[in-house]
Amino acid sequence: MSGAKDNAQKRIEALRAELRRHEHLYYVLDAPEVSDAEFDALMNKLKELEAEHPELVTPDSPSQRVGGKPADGFKKAQHSRPMLSLDNAYSADELAAWERRVRELAGSLPVEFTAELKLDGLSIAIQYAPDEKGGARLASGLTRGDGQIGEDVTTNIRTIRSVPLSIGADRLKKAGMPQTFEVRGEVVMPAEAFRLMNEEREREGLPAFVNPRNSAAGTLRTLEPSIVAQRRLVFFAYFLLENGEYFAAGQSATLDKLTALGFRVNPHRERVQSTEQMMKFIDNAEAQRESLGYEIDGVVLKVDAHQTQQRLGYTGKAPRWAIAYKFTARAGITKVNEISIQVGRTGKLTPVAELEPVFIGGTTVSRATLHNADFIAGLGLKIGDWVKVERGGDVIPKVVEVVDDKEHPRGHKNFAFPTHCPECGSEVVRAEGEADYRCVNADCPAMLRESLLHFGRREVMNIEGLGEAVVQQLLEKKLVRSVADLYTLTVDQLAALDRFAEKSATALVDQIEKSKKAGLARVIMGFGIRFVGERTAELLAEEFGSIDALISASAEELERVEEVGPRISQAILEFFAQEKNRTLVDHLREAGVDMTAEKKVRTAQLAGLTFVLTGTLPTLSRDEAKRMIEAAGGKASGSVSKKTNYVVAGEEAGSKLDKARELGVSVIDEAGLMQLLNGNA
Repeated sequence: MSGAKDNAQKRIEALRAELRRHEHLYYVLDAPEVSDAEFDALMNKLKELEAEHPELVTPDSPSQRVGGKPADGFKKAQHSRPMLSLDNAYSADELAAWERRVRELAGSLPVEFTAELKLDGLSIAIQYAPDEKGGARLASGLTRGDGQIGEDVTTNIRTIRSVPLSIGADRLKKAGMPQTFEVRGEVVMPAEAFRLMNEEREREGLPAFVNPRNSAAGTLRTLEPSIVAQRRLVFFAYFLLENGEYFAAGQSATLDKLTALGFRVNPHRERVQSTEQMMKFIDNAEAQRESLGYEIDGVVLKVDAHQTQQRLGYTGKAPRWAIAYKFTARAGITKVNEISIQVGRTGKLTPVAELEPVFIGGTTVSRATLHNADFIAGLGLKIGDWVKVERGGDVIPKVVEVVDDKEHPRGHKNFAFPTHCPECGSEVVRAEGEADYRCVNADCPAMLRESLLHFGRREVMNIEGLGEAVVQQLLEKKLVRSVADLYTLTVDQLAALDRFAEKSATALVDQIEKSKKAGLARVIMGFGIRFVGERTAELLAEEFGSIDALISASAEELERVEEVGPRISQAILEFFAQEKNRTLVDHLREAGVDMTAEKKVRTAQLAGLTFVLTGTLPTLSRDEAKRMIEAAGGKASGSVSKKTNYVVAGEEAGSKLDKARELGVSVIDEAGLMQLLNGNA
């Protein structure tokens, strides 16, 4: 590999790792760290690099997928068709460029747009099935999940009063609808419901939720339906599907049809003809933003005619016939009273601005991240300065600039990064080439606290009930000195903690016991090795099959694993080189934690071949087919090109099949794929 290509590979790998982390934070944990604009900038940079080096594009790149992975706790189910994300625009010029592309691709077909508010909540898909009276009943409801597979939250959706549990035969007949159909839309938490919920939590001594969007997402994932019912969520419908296809009459007619069926449809919508009319609608929407009673973060523009939508088709992750215009970040000006330090589970010291409370976008902000010492130096920030704080996309607030004018005088106290950890007093270090200071004391209580919280998280070992209050008490009473000590806890020990009784203590012990079977990938995640995220942990587990094989692997063997480069392999080697970490593995093994996985057997049967999957296959899901192709050395791509060797087409194959025929690409069915896999082609 040439030097330039090698450099591009490293940059692409680093961007992918960062994007996967943010996707996970945003889509799974509902705890994003960056604004939508920052995320989009990272994604666009990755797309640019991959466009320059198409040979480096992989099927699992964030640029080739729809969204993040669904959370645990509910059954998973396949969507009737993917729930795609949207490309974004941030200016009139970007919107005008999109309109020009649409008109060029549409040719002689009609082009008119429907403008709708971009609701800031959780996307869901609701299936309706025939009832015995000739009407339709709510059959199931899924979250968006990763766009292909969602979480089944039917029981919770039933508690939302704006979702019809049944639709009578008369209404169906009047609306001209069959008994089987699907409705997609957004679940939001109204501002008043959010305020009342936080007041109730304050009375109960519980921490307040950060914003309505995360509250809506968290509520819908609550396992207790009675809690969901209390939180007054609202569902706005905006898509209608029949047999897995969008309603053929177009978007404006879809909204009218949904209204006729009895769904709540947002009244703020309009047919527009041009960028100028789009911007007028956008300006009006932004002016109404604070008075709507629910959160919006932009406007969605959709080509109205279904026939034109079909002509325009899709990119790898988004429809070409729709775009989201995102509002600029919300900001406020306030004073930095102090700068504190937080210590994370990896020992990283993060500076945090302690602010004079300021109201920004419906939330009072009193703290904001300052990232690292270089960031503070770049701002020239001093304690006592007045600063501009943003909450772009309702994420963790951040300081973006120092304000220096007659009304806002500069501070006079410089901030010096501590030389010792504020939690344990150990010396902190800053490795050459890195921006972060770190505590190197393996027994630092802050690191252990964060490690325990990380270990118990839903996407790691999934120990429900292991929250901050419990972890803090476990540390104070010296019941745990490492994550392995969780497996020694007894019901009697837990029952003695504040706000615990025998029932809740038994429940937590049961959860801890259940986590022993989480598997190798989750255990690897639980270690908190630097740069090793969920996807990398899964690949490592599949490659090595056991913790012992992973520990004994060399750098060369590690780097044979997809997505593992020198930086990641070095982090893994450094982690297991420490005696305390090998001791941790031994203690987990003694506790009965399963640290094995089914080793992925790879062949070269399909080496060098690229496949594209389209439509519904008779017996295989797309994910299953993709895994089989990749296990045989092939590549599964999201789009058809001249480099595609085979298109695997099932029922209701769409535009990808047409593209394959146009380019002369070989088209096979599931049986044909199985013949190739079995070497019988």
